[in-house]
Amino acid sequence: MISAKLKGHLASATTYTIFGLNIVMCKDIANCDLLSPYALYLLRAAGATALFWLLSVMMPREHVSRADMLRILVASFVGLYIPQMTFLVAITMTTSIDTSILSSFSPIMTMFVAAIALKEPITWMKAGGVALSFAGVMLLIFNTMHSAGSVETSSPWGIALIVLNCLSFAIYLGVFRPLISRYSVVTFMKWMFLFSTAYCLPFCLPDAIHTPYSQLPTNIVLEIIYVVMFATFIAYFLVPIGQKHIRPTLVSLYSYLQPIIAVVISICIGMDRLSWQKVAAIICVFTGVWVVSRSKKA
Repeated sequence: MISAKLKGHLASATTYTIFGLNIVMCKDIANCDLLSPYALYLLRAAGATALFWLLSVMMPREHVSRADMLRILVASFVGLYIPQMTFLVAITMTTSIDTSILSSFSPIMTMFVAAIALKEPITWMKAGGVALSFAGVMLLIFNTMHSAGSVETSSPWGIALIVLNCLSFAIYLGVFRPLISRYSVVTFMKWMFLFSTAYCLPFCLPDAIHTPYSQLPTNIVLEIIYVVMFATFIAYFLVPIGQKHIRPTLVSLYSYLQPIIAVVISICIGMDRLSWQKVAAIICVFTGVWVVSRSKKA
């Protein structure tokens, strides 16, 4: 029997592994210049909405109070609409390295948001674990940057959007945990994605209508399916499970799996090689997660 805490760890680790692959897929989709970020967002939101509502038909009906429905409306804007939209737009204007560096501040933001919103104490053990993982991911990123020798640059607007992405998702993780705990994952997410779809329709529908779907290459179609099915439906099914069973800071700390996944993929396909710096960085990341998990307030 899997314990509740282990279930939270597994859900969070799987989520951010999926998100790590999602960065590669979304970058490739953006580079094809046939599907705009707005059209892709609508496909994600509408696809996940349909899947969660279809799944809800097979489960016992759960009543959501009017007050909580208003809270879910806000949570959808803060935790889905802003993070997903800013990410999809920003990835067309920022380098992978800059995106990774800026995203690495998300667990630190989440730790402070949770301290303010949930009165979750910032212990020395927790702060030390976050700092150790942060140092590990910085070593990994800068080692990769040195190896890549990229001459690409990021626009200030793209950088601002990534910062907004991290801050909004940190607020979502830190503020809405009590709300998420009151309902099943399917009930919570079916309303979250319905509201998210409603938010994006006025801005995204024109692009979605005028997308030349027949011209999309097969690999791009498969990547879109991955983004909708895995990086949206399955990942966001798992996010609330992690939120229910482990603290927001620890959930967010698993985001450091994303650059590790990118490095592992690069090594597997021959675009990078394993070095002692990468091994040391990965050890630091996982040790930091373990230290935070051992904190009494984790």
